[in-house]
Amino acid sequence: MSPSAPDQNTSDRILVVDDEPNMLGLFKKVLGKGGYDVVTAFSGEEAIKKLETGWFDLIISDLKMPGLSGLELLKKVKSMRPTLPCIVLTAHGTIDSAVAAMKAGAYDYLTKPINNDEITLTVKKALDLHRLTREVERLREKVGVEGALGNIIGRSKPMQDLFRLIERVANSHTTILIYGESGTGKELFARAIHQQSPRRERPFVAIDCGALPETLLESELFGHVRGSFTGAVSNKKGLFEEADGGTLLLDEIGDTTPAFQSKLLRVLQENEIRPVGGNKTIKVDVRVIAATNKDLKKSVEKKSFREDLYYRLAVVPIVIPPLRQRREDIPLLADHFIKKYCERNRLEPKRISPKALRLLVESPWPGNVRELENVIERAVLMNPATEIAAEALFMEPSVEQPDDALYKVIRTATETVEKEKITEATLKAKGNRSRAAKLLGISRATLYNKLKRYNLIE
Repeated sequence: MSPSAPDQNTSDRILVVDDEPNMLGLFKKVLGKGGYDVVTAFSGEEAIKKLETGWFDLIISDLKMPGLSGLELLKKVKSMRPTLPCIVLTAHGTIDSAVAAMKAGAYDYLTKPINNDEITLTVKKALDLHRLTREVERLREKVGVEGALGNIIGRSKPMQDLFRLIERVANSHTTILIYGESGTGKELFARAIHQQSPRRERPFVAIDCGALPETLLESELFGHVRGSFTGAVSNKKGLFEEADGGTLLLDEIGDTTPAFQSKLLRVLQENEIRPVGGNKTIKVDVRVIAATNKDLKKSVEKKSFREDLYYRLAVVPIVIPPLRQRREDIPLLADHFIKKYCERNRLEPKRISPKALRLLVESPWPGNVRELENVIERAVLMNPATEIAAEALFMEPSVEQPDDALYKVIRTATETVEKEKITEATLKAKGNRSRAAKLLGISRATLYNKLKRYNLIE
């Protein structure tokens, strides 16, 4: 029977394994000063017995020991407790052994003679990672109740504050302006507001204002009458009418022209629309949510956005924090996306390795949650093992890799998935490369290079 995890308020327990009493004494002294509960073992065999009867948050083990070696101990620990971080100790002349241990799942290694500050720093990083891993395990079952709003996942304080704000404003009929960088999930937040509101039984309609020219945008939103312009062969109902009684999301509102902004302001003030080419107005009851990744206050100062429309839209401003400001949410998001894409592709359940999780948490994520999701989706598809390694996360085909049969299969599969995603995003963006790049969570320059590489440029 495996030992149960201790209460969150107890000290971190560290098992130090070495056949040299002086080394055990050093670690007990240094780590004891840090407030850690240090347990020692003189051999790998003794360490296994202690693992079977007690809970530990970290193992530090020498690689060269009589009997069960440190590498053999590491492999046994990983079979018993896959998420338990291990730090190995090695001499300067045996770095190759440390590299082998890292490949077997060690978190890090320390070389003898060991610096006390290095011990403290490496141990702190390893334990921080272990806390994140344990948090994922604890919250996996609770996330649907306590750590999510609709399809939005977040246990961090910024996200919990945001969830509470949404719950307060959802029942109102006021307009809302959502700010957020590309990839933060502005549409998901708008849908969550709609689902929390009394309008939940009525339509939710979204349009990307930046992807359409002004004349087409007006036709899409307000509708048009037959003969109002070339191609208008029949009357067409606009999205304001489609969303009547419900919610309309105007995404990328900051990309609209002043002329369109003037017409939108009138709709918001009068609650009525006039189809393009028509001479009659139509009353509508629509809750408008606007979204943008631009600073509209600066746009107002530059006279590129109407001040009166800004204040009409920003009755309740909601700011979505970028992923780099809520890194504690990354483990839960990664776990969610792994489950999602395993189920979608009918794959056996997978988990992420501690080293890969650390890499995810420390990455800058300029494309925010959308970029994280894309990385996880690719890793799930490309990684055949049940544990996703760090090397699988940002895997890119390289001409320097060996041109063997396995590599060819991986390269072909990667390129196929990438081309499909690029084509899908380009179609969704109706050929607008800036919008397609945003959908993919990459820069416009990167998208252009990939379009050329895959001969997708006309």
